[in-house]
Amino acid sequence: MRKPFLSVIIILSSLFSKSTVQAQNPQWNAAEIKLNLEKLNVLGSVLYFAAHPDDENTRLIAWLAQEKKYKTGYLSLTRGDGGQNLIGTEQGIELGLIRTQELLAARRIDKGEQFFSSAYDFGFSKTPEETFAFWDKQRVLREAVWLIRKFRPDVIITRFPPDARGGHGHHQASAILAHEAFKAAADPQQFPEQLEHVQPWQAKRLLWNTFNFGGQDNTAEDQLKVDIGAYNALLGASYGEIAAHSRSSHKSQGFGSAAQRGSSTEYFEYVDGVPASTSLLEGVDTSWKRVKNSAKVQSRILKIIQNYQVDRPEASVSDLIQLHQELDQIDDVYWRGEKKKEVEKLILACSGIWFESIARNTDYAVGDRIHIDNAIITRATGVDVELLKLNGKAINKKLAGNLLFKDSIFVNADNLTQPYWLIEAHAKGKFNVSDFSLTGYPDNPNKPKVHFELAVNGMPIAFDQDIEYKYTDPVRGELYHPIAIMPQITAKSESPLALIRNGEAINIRVSFQKHGQIPNQAAKLRVLAPKGWEIVPTELDLQFDAHTTVLSKEIHIRPLDADISSIDTLRFQQEQKEPLREVKAIDYSHIPEIVYFPETAIKISNIQLLNEVKHVAYVHGAGDLIPESLNAIGIHVDVLSSEQLLKTDLAAYDAVILGVRSFNVNKNIAQVQTKLLDYVQGGGTVLTQYNVSNGLVSKNFGPYAFSLGRNRVTDELAPVHYDEKDPVFNYPNKITAADFENWVQERGLYFAENIDKRYRTPIAMHDPGEGLHKGSLLVTSYGKGKFVYTSLSFFRQLPAGVPGAYRLFVNLLSKSK
Repeated sequence: MRKPFLSVIIILSSLFSKSTVQAQNPQWNAAEIKLNLEKLNVLGSVLYFAAHPDDENTRLIAWLAQEKKYKTGYLSLTRGDGGQNLIGTEQGIELGLIRTQELLAARRIDKGEQFFSSAYDFGFSKTPEETFAFWDKQRVLREAVWLIRKFRPDVIITRFPPDARGGHGHHQASAILAHEAFKAAADPQQFPEQLEHVQPWQAKRLLWNTFNFGGQDNTAEDQLKVDIGAYNALLGASYGEIAAHSRSSHKSQGFGSAAQRGSSTEYFEYVDGVPASTSLLEGVDTSWKRVKNSAKVQSRILKIIQNYQVDRPEASVSDLIQLHQELDQIDDVYWRGEKKKEVEKLILACSGIWFESIARNTDYAVGDRIHIDNAIITRATGVDVELLKLNGKAINKKLAGNLLFKDSIFVNADNLTQPYWLIEAHAKGKFNVSDFSLTGYPDNPNKPKVHFELAVNGMPIAFDQDIEYKYTDPVRGELYHPIAIMPQITAKSESPLALIRNGEAINIRVSFQKHGQIPNQAAKLRVLAPKGWEIVPTELDLQFDAHTTVLSKEIHIRPLDADISSIDTLRFQQEQKEPLREVKAIDYSHIPEIVYFPETAIKISNIQLLNEVKHVAYVHGAGDLIPESLNAIGIHVDVLSSEQLLKTDLAAYDAVILGVRSFNVNKNIAQVQTKLLDYVQGGGTVLTQYNVSNGLVSKNFGPYAFSLGRNRVTDELAPVHYDEKDPVFNYPNKITAADFENWVQERGLYFAENIDKRYRTPIAMHDPGEGLHKGSLLVTSYGKGKFVYTSLSFFRQLPAGVPGAYRLFVNLLSKSK
């Protein structure tokens, strides 16, 4: 059993609900109930549209959702997979998984709904043209149109403009797509296959939420202005305070925010549709007058709001049930469905109904039977509640007031709890999701659930409750986290990267683990050998019994041509030609535990490498995998805290390395740097990896001055111009153009500027259409030693097994000759 971690039940958007309330347990207090009663009387909606998690204006979303009480959604085209990570070493899809959950945490605070497209964040892009070359523009447009037609926003708001003012190419692309989707959603000739399920939808207007940050002020007094700095007495907070909590959910990006109080003006530039001069939804009837035959509904809602008793919410249940019935009489199918779901949640909340479905273990395998302990209680007086069924099992039990009722059932573990966008292999710029009906979901809609059927004062209400695991931590108290349904057999290598130096064969050990309730299992696996490699064995027979759940096998790996640097991937295939998977868990306390099942893939790389560096010290910055990567080529790495380094005699080390963003996150970096420069003067080598210019603890990066800019080279295959005579390209490894092949995601980022002439800058490179940038590598002699500052993305290249990156990195650590 994996160690449990904190989890939060994710309430899925009612947009995608079927006939039941999804994963819903509304424990609203009396003030929150009042806010949601008032929301019944509002029929407006707004969709915010941008590129990444953390792009959204959380204060505006909170104001729209809780002050104006509009249906408010945020469409983030990507999950932020290509960003940097300030809390750990996860990159790529793992970072995207973290940022997805951070975004959902933000929405739970500001009360917006969250959607995604299939676009993959492949890293920084300088132009929308480059972005669309990877994203499959037509597919993302199709998805955006689908979401607009389902969500039916009255107004669409973009975070960015479609031109260079938007900065990141993804930002610009999101604005371009928003505009095209705004038009296409209303055109029945566009994506007509969608019209079997949705109708064309014309939003009233498209606006750009202009901004004044990052050195740009795009606001103007002739733009539409809205003061969103209101204070909500029911919430006991202003929207600036709520937004700070929401914004601070993006911990992997270091977006902890201070609360803002008082008047705050947002600006909006007209893009398309009907202009507005006074309010965002000007000209949109957000009352029940927009729906025919709704007079009785309007009257009932006003009565419920007027008669609501803060100390007796249950007194509203009878009128809410009447409202639910009256909603059946209105003509508008969309608003009838939306408001009925809102009413059902309010009935549960006003009745004081609490429920849970708890599994007895954290982990299961496909094919298992899951024993579920269900509990339900109604705590309001004067409300008659009967539990009719659990997953179709007849219960027919009237719930006694304030007495917990328990019942157990079994649920079949039919499907992996793999995030749906990771079921199929992803391409460089997009996730491949064959089932288009999943479009937009932030998380798996078909997680293991229990279907509850109740009668509240005779009215049937059905809802699905997520199955979770519950335990009590002696410090944090009662905690929940999701259960995981995993493959019956998984595999994991002792290292995800098998590095072979100079063609010498190696053996790697792979552990195969049986999961689930079946005591005896057998499996026959094929080891898929890439071309140019000798792999022994090529087939594996596994026999598990009740006493053997883990088997370890050794695999021999040798490149057929020892003199050629190469990089490939070793995979495993099961008898049904299904790829073998491994179990990975991501466990941070600010988000639910994430368990997913990537294909077992071992990167194998043959490196022609001369290396005299034996022992280095490493000081963590924001987090990278450089220590593990260096261990893989035989360099012993001591990971030291700042305090340890300051007390250590560094003379024993061949070199000292500072992790990425050390000058941004290490509070002791000034003291550390003083000691490191003394170490260099005495003959040592120090290598400092990239930092960003914002939030620097110290600006004294090296023995001589330079500053940090925002220049970067995003084309990982961009030509590299280098001084072939410079010592760093000649000892101990002779660096050639081939060493810059097979790099991933980017060449480098946040290059140095205003560089003192005492530094050598032996590399120059550029993206298409730009001038050469020389700030990716700075080298200087200082005293008897060598100081290196590099913005080359070694933190991506070394874990990916790129041979040339290893050869160059070793040269930078080595004593020059």
